[in-house]
Amino acid sequence: MRLIKVAAAAINQTPLDWDQNCQNIFSAIEAARDQDVSIVCLPELCVTGYGCEDAFQSAGVRRMALSVLAEVAPATTGMIVSVGLPISYQQSIYNVACLLCDGKVVGFVGKQNLAGDGIHYEPRWFRPWPANTHGNISFAGQQYPLGDLVFDCDGVRIGFEICEDAWVADRPGERLAHLGVDIILNPSASHFAFGKNELRRKFVLEGSQTFGVSYVYSNLVGNESGRAIYDGGTMIASGGAMLAEGRRFSFTEYQITAAVVDLEKNRMSSQLRKDQLVADRQTPIEAIITVPFAFSTLKDEVQIESVPSWETGTFQKEEEFTRAVALGLFDYMRKSLSCGFVVSLSGGVDSATVATLCAMMVKMSVAELGLSHFKEKLNYMSLLAGADSAVDAVRCLLTCVYQATRNSGEVTRAAAREVAGSLDATYLEYDVDKIVSGYTEMVAHSLGRKLTWADDDLALQNIQARVRSPGAWMLANIQRSLLLSTSNRSEAAVGYATMDGDTSGGLAPIAGIDKAFLRKWLAWMRDTGPEGQGPIPALLSVSCQQPTAELRPVGAGQTDEADLMPYDVLDLIERAAIRDKLMPCDVLKTVVPRFPQHSRVQLGEWVERFFRLWCRNQWKRERYAPSFHLDDENVDPKTWCRFPILSGGFKRELAELRNVLARELPPLS
Repeated sequence: MRLIKVAAAAINQTPLDWDQNCQNIFSAIEAARDQDVSIVCLPELCVTGYGCEDAFQSAGVRRMALSVLAEVAPATTGMIVSVGLPISYQQSIYNVACLLCDGKVVGFVGKQNLAGDGIHYEPRWFRPWPANTHGNISFAGQQYPLGDLVFDCDGVRIGFEICEDAWVADRPGERLAHLGVDIILNPSASHFAFGKNELRRKFVLEGSQTFGVSYVYSNLVGNESGRAIYDGGTMIASGGAMLAEGRRFSFTEYQITAAVVDLEKNRMSSQLRKDQLVADRQTPIEAIITVPFAFSTLKDEVQIESVPSWETGTFQKEEEFTRAVALGLFDYMRKSLSCGFVVSLSGGVDSATVATLCAMMVKMSVAELGLSHFKEKLNYMSLLAGADSAVDAVRCLLTCVYQATRNSGEVTRAAAREVAGSLDATYLEYDVDKIVSGYTEMVAHSLGRKLTWADDDLALQNIQARVRSPGAWMLANIQRSLLLSTSNRSEAAVGYATMDGDTSGGLAPIAGIDKAFLRKWLAWMRDTGPEGQGPIPALLSVSCQQPTAELRPVGAGQTDEADLMPYDVLDLIERAAIRDKLMPCDVLKTVVPRFPQHSRVQLGEWVERFFRLWCRNQWKRERYAPSFHLDDENVDPKTWCRFPILSGGFKRELAELRNVLARELPPLS
């Protein structure tokens, strides 16, 4: 047996935060050393942070990254460590993994396949490294190999697949296997999306089995730069078997996942390539860099690693949503040096969801970190000094305010009060009706006429939403807190929101998720709740209501779905039109079989309404506060779904839809 202990690190980095990023790297290396690890894989671009965006184009940033690399190298004495950073080579920028061995730099491997779809924009900054090519780079007065390299350390061959390299059909791992590689390191920056971790497991397991190697997958964790949330989920597999998996959605700065791998076992099992490997090992190849290193002698270790039960449970999406947003909120708060959150609590689903997620953020982080470490990570906040429990911490960090007008009902007021109390939040009530009246009278006087619901419906609704914004912003400013917008993706798609009203805020944590799921999630939180936290029964007061903006007079019976369409219909139309890029007639064909309870004509009217509202309200989506990326059905124009602010509005396509519906109408009697 040839036993070697390897590790994958998940670390919480921040773009251009050189000192903290460096400290996290040092801490991860030392934690691995304490576990007698020989080989450590750190995440992609961990020196700079993955989300530097156009700052990657700054020569100063790349120089600083190399300076940090020089600081990190001595910390790897007695170990083999890979770290990620950007480098310049022949007037181009490359995303590389640097292998450090026994305190020294030994070479750089370039990423061959760049992520350039959806949330990713790597080709804007980097060039893909061509397979089977090599060069040299000058660093600290010496020349080092750069390219598609394999490192031979005391007879142990190490190769790289960098993040996207493992997601493509022609994986570098195939060529690495023919070069006799024993261990493939995969430093990644793979953002969270629902169900994505199963895909990662698949390529890690398949890579280890198909290539006959031990496969070490590392990843970032936390809210690195604002929108993308990284869930960690480090993995080590060997010969098709998963040996270890790291915890996902951790609130710690770093995590080490380690396992002992048997290289001889993998070599013996790779019978299909055995002859080729022998031949390749005996052939001098420019791409193989020989590095002296002395591995320590190990005994086989019994390894029992299992994922939490929620990972495979019935409510996996609900659990992932809770944990991802909680982690995203925690890092956004501390990295922006905000002193908690303010939520304008309406008594409805969206604001109750946002407030609940804030409370979950506090309770989950305290449960994992312990209260003292939690307070230490937020030591810039003096207000937490006297907090003796998670309940105290929630009260310090979460303020909910209900802002009433004459059109607000007692049901929503009571629901807001009950929800805030059940979450242990600080609760306030404002009466903003006089402010609404003041604006209404002022504008009516300037126009020389009375404003009426018959003639001025939209304006009279919007002013109520807008006057709620200044008070909430003022409260957030006084407390040095972050005002959270409560808009969801379904509303964003059709512009069912008041700009500078309910869209106000510095962060929109649920703008990437649809209303139908939010209603389902709130019912789950009411009855079950996340593992380790349990349910919040008081959410019944919200989940039993029909969603309503509550902006028209009480007798109008206003509901969101009456204004728009049923949310489940809206969400299916949105997916068909925006995610799948279907035209109106094809969208209609998609929705008709799914909703037999509605007439074809009614569904056609809703399809047309969606397209008209989508085109008309792109300007609103451009102005939304930053939102978290939670799945690949986002409508955020900054990260996923770009659309022109001004367009023809699908006029010809909608005319075709109306003609199709007209031909299918029965003749008038």
